Amino acid sequence: MTQLQKVDLTDQFIELVRRAATNLPADMDEALKNAEQNEEEGSAAKGALDTILLNVQMAREYSTPICQDTGTPIFEVYYPLGVSTRALANQIRRAVSVATENSFLRPNAVDSLTGENSGNNTGDDFPTMHFHEWDANFIHVDLLLKGGGCENVSTQYKLPDAGLKAGRDLEGVRRVVLDAVYQAQGRGCGPAVLGVAIGGDRGSSYVKSKQQLFRQLNDENPNPELAALEKRLLSEANSLGIGPMGFGGKTTVLGVKIGSQHRLPASYFVSVAYMCWANRRAHMDVTVGDGSLEVTYA
Repeated sequence: MTQLQKVDLTDQFIELVRRAATNLPADMDEALKNAEQNEEEGSAAKGALDTILLNVQMAREYSTPICQDTGTPIFEVYYPLGVSTRALANQIRRAVSVATENSFLRPNAVDSLTGENSGNNTGDDFPTMHFHEWDANFIHVDLLLKGGGCENVSTQYKLPDAGLKAGRDLEGVRRVVLDAVYQAQGRGCGPAVLGVAIGGDRGSSYVKSKQQLFRQLNDENPNPELAALEKRLLSEANSLGIGPMGFGGKTTVLGVKIGSQHRLPASYFVSVAYMCWANRRAHMDVTVGDGSLEVTYA
């Protein structure tokens, strides 16, 4: 049995949650600062971004949650052959419970039938966990905290859509994504990051759209057509004038990330995962070097 197979990562998962909840990623921080400098002096948009940046600074300084809605914890776990996903899932649940007790997370897990809050962010299929076996000899974990306000304005379209004159092509995708931004308006705590998925079934499409939110804002889509569409949608969404928190302005969206997957001939779904300005994601790599465990966070 290798060290990775027998290690308990509960403490490391707690630290991962703390980092995600209290420290906005550097690319998001930079994008918000650039947006603030781009808005008109004295405008409501600039004021909103000033407040957001102060909030980010204070959360980082005092190690407190960036937003009172700490959202659904979504874990994407990549692991080598032989590592027990059941053990990792139990460690994640324990870590989330301790992180809630330490006030890094707000108790958010509510029984859909009784309305009772579990009090520790665990419950039926809560938190969300996806496990992926791979060939690499280390464990990689992505964590996203997806708030309820932005989740409520996330949406899914079925093409063709006659009302939007959106066909089953990338032009149709463009039309429905812009409609999603327009329909959200000031809800969802913009400026937003959009994760978009083309294809799949209804369920897999939503999962794929959220996975796009783990991408860095300045990365380049390996598909040239999707890369061009991402840039075009970013520009066109910001031309709508909705602005931060719906106050008007030049910054409605900070990034657009698109993925695609195969689909049935009868179906053409486009899912839009709308993420608020508090795009809280963190990453963890666990390796074994010279017999000792090495953990790095980003």
